[in-house]
Amino acid sequence: MPLGPAFPELAALDLFVSVVELGSVSRAATAHGIAQPSASSRLTNLERQLGLTLLERGPGGSTPTDAGVLVAGWAESILRAAHGLRAGLVAFQAEQSGRLRVAASFTIAEYLLPQWLERFSREHPGDSIALEVANSATVIERLHAGTADLGFIETPTSTPLMTERVVATDELVAVVAPGHPWQQVEAIPVEALAATPLVTREAGSGTREALVQALAELGLGAPSTVLELGSTSAVRAAVVQGSSPTVISRLAVAAEVAAGSLIEVPVTGLKISRNLRAVWMTDHRLPTLATQLLELLRS
Repeated sequence: MPLGPAFPELAALDLFVSVVELGSVSRAATAHGIAQPSASSRLTNLERQLGLTLLERGPGGSTPTDAGVLVAGWAESILRAAHGLRAGLVAFQAEQSGRLRVAASFTIAEYLLPQWLERFSREHPGDSIALEVANSATVIERLHAGTADLGFIETPTSTPLMTERVVATDELVAVVAPGHPWQQVEAIPVEALAATPLVTREAGSGTREALVQALAELGLGAPSTVLELGSTSAVRAAVVQGSSPTVISRLAVAAEVAAGSLIEVPVTGLKISRNLRAVWMTDHRLPTLATQLLELLRS
């Protein structure tokens, strides 16, 4: 006969660890997409099942007891294994059906992936690709959650627990609409760019992170924002039709610069080159279709 308390439900353990990480039952409930009363009930049942008080609840939030700290630590490895199992099963089912799940950042999805996927489809007519387009931070979240097999990102930050491969390079450039005062100068100082309100992408965008990081390395603060938008095409359109500049992927504005509807402005002291990368979870088996797509890009 089994000794000790029954093995707790994984969903309840997962919720409890989220409470420890987020500091409150309400925030954890929101993260798990359930109502707070339901979350509280699950946690109470978990404590009853284990015979332990796991949380100290107060008006300022919930903190783990000494027993709760121990249980949370033990639970993390169990939950990692469970998430890995779920991700592996989903990936295996997708591979068996000839379906590759790809998540890609906006710039890569709009300007590079179409030609890559068109060639891949010609060589794999019986297979399919499900593509989700999101900012780089969301792409990484999808890979961690196991809802994507392969990701493409443009953020300059490292990706712990992931393997990555450079698939292309890009450069960020400052652009303005015709008639902007910057059009009349040979170049602007980087300090002037940093002090000017810009049209930018949202937080989590690789383009925005690359600009913030480049300015920080020069000892300058993050750029101020006059308008924050959720896609590269929206930023481009806002600059074409408005009076504010932006710093954007050269890939995204090549046609507009060539046509004269946007003007590239050199920035003295600032050069932002970046690697566009394919990424995937190191501890998950990469599906055969993902390997084949990466080999196509290499060739």
